[in-house]
Amino acid sequence: MRRVSAVFAVAVVVLAGLAPAAAAAPAAPTTADAAVASAGVDATTQATNDSAPPDPESDRLGWEDGYWHNESIDVDQSDGITQAELNATIARAKARVEVIRGVEFDMDVPVEIVPRSEFANSSSNVSYSDAYRTFDNATYEALFLIGEETSSIETQQANRGASVAGYYSPSADSIVLVTDNESSLQVDELTLGHELVHAMQDQEFDLTNFSSRTRDGANANSGLIEGDANYVQYRYEERCGEGGVWNGTCLSPDTGGSGGAAPPNMGVYFLNYQPYSDGPAFVAEQKREGGWEQVNDLYDAPPESAEQVIHPELYGEDPPTEVELADQHAGDWERVRPDRRPDYAEVGQSGVAAMFAYPLYADSGSVQRYASDVVGPTTWLNYTESGEVSRFDPLNYGFDAAAGWDGDRLHVYRSADGETGYVWRLVWDSPAEATEFRGAYESLLAYWGAEQVGEDTYRVADGGFEDAFHLTVEGDTVTVVNAPTVDSLPAVRESADPGVATPEPTETAAPGEETPTATEETTSTEAPGFSAVAALLAVLGAALLFGRR
Repeated sequence: MRRVSAVFAVAVVVLAGLAPAAAAAPAAPTTADAAVASAGVDATTQATNDSAPPDPESDRLGWEDGYWHNESIDVDQSDGITQAELNATIARAKARVEVIRGVEFDMDVPVEIVPRSEFANSSSNVSYSDAYRTFDNATYEALFLIGEETSSIETQQANRGASVAGYYSPSADSIVLVTDNESSLQVDELTLGHELVHAMQDQEFDLTNFSSRTRDGANANSGLIEGDANYVQYRYEERCGEGGVWNGTCLSPDTGGSGGAAPPNMGVYFLNYQPYSDGPAFVAEQKREGGWEQVNDLYDAPPESAEQVIHPELYGEDPPTEVELADQHAGDWERVRPDRRPDYAEVGQSGVAAMFAYPLYADSGSVQRYASDVVGPTTWLNYTESGEVSRFDPLNYGFDAAAGWDGDRLHVYRSADGETGYVWRLVWDSPAEATEFRGAYESLLAYWGAEQVGEDTYRVADGGFEDAFHLTVEGDTVTVVNAPTVDSLPAVRESADPGVATPEPTETAAPGEETPTATEETTSTEAPGFSAVAALLAVLGAALLFGRR
């Protein structure tokens, strides 16, 4: 069939120390959250359903490989699922996806189940050039998601190994499910259904047509692709829940879900999770307007930016600005141009939002700095009318400090002695929104321990982000220059005048105050679009977030 080095992954995660509760996928925002019931049944219990009609004379929606969508199957996976049981489960799940999505499968989809330990080991067998690693590290350092002493690639691999519950590979036309039960392989039917949607997408729309060169492009594509799959998964879960037409027949592992652990870095998880939070609502809106046919049409004109997924009303109306950024480095500094990726980064609104939200889950090491000084939990979390965190769209990537993004571009530089710096330029919809971003960014710098040492110059003396920063606003444009020291700012960008007449101060901790410490963090390093993690999101720990302030 088609060959592309990409995977579509579904992952589970425990946020704020709480166990996963349900799938984060779409439905009508007001009623869907209340309608969600706990997914699945115990691994041995199967209800009887006598409503399935005889097999049809030819294939049709809702029937696959001898099984109707509402038919009971004789499966006991308490001691592991047999191949015959797996085949029956796959066939019925395909029929169920057909009923929800309105598309007939015309392909076989092999499914393999692997223990998490095996998956975690296999996910790290990729090599990267020094330039690639340097560029990737600096990009995620610019977002204050990964400290400069921590490998972004290795942390991403740790993220993936801990949280992925399954994936569809277009290159192999097959699905891999990851189980936490090492002794007996079991199926989570919701994860299987999610990955079957990706197989259907590949069949109907050829997923090799969807590629992106930047993180923003990746999240834009995933807003459609993963939004579609999560929407179907959510509807699948509704039918499996109490009062649903498939209640009592849906398989889940003995653990009650696919398990998984909290990834090492929640900030990078949030960057990758944005399409899974906003994408279902984006797809649901299109479906309300024109049914599945209008959703299908999106594959011919996918969103141009993550912003258009976060704000569906901007789809087709507000293309991102192509930001211009000329190099001005001097001395022995050179631009880092990695292989296998563009020589610039565009992180998009999802990157900006993740940067501001990460302190809610990070620890600066200082009792004097509060995460809510950047973005508070009530701003970051979407709540239902009953006061619970929404399962349909749990995270708010459209808060004021991130809204109004119109484009960004980031260049990475390296000196002869191996030091790195960067220039990050962001264009906003208006000068007022550019100024608002600057204010939020200054609060972020303060959270990570920065001291202002000049009119536009700041310095972090300790912790994971010890560097100098030069921050300017000109109209609707913000430019951030980063260098190892205040004195080296002009070497990274000649126009970055530190305006500092005195030697750089050395930060010392006040009595009773600790200086910030670096945290291990993660990043996504694969081809944008197809490597974004995550489909199952635990109910967020709002109380814990409030406790952190």
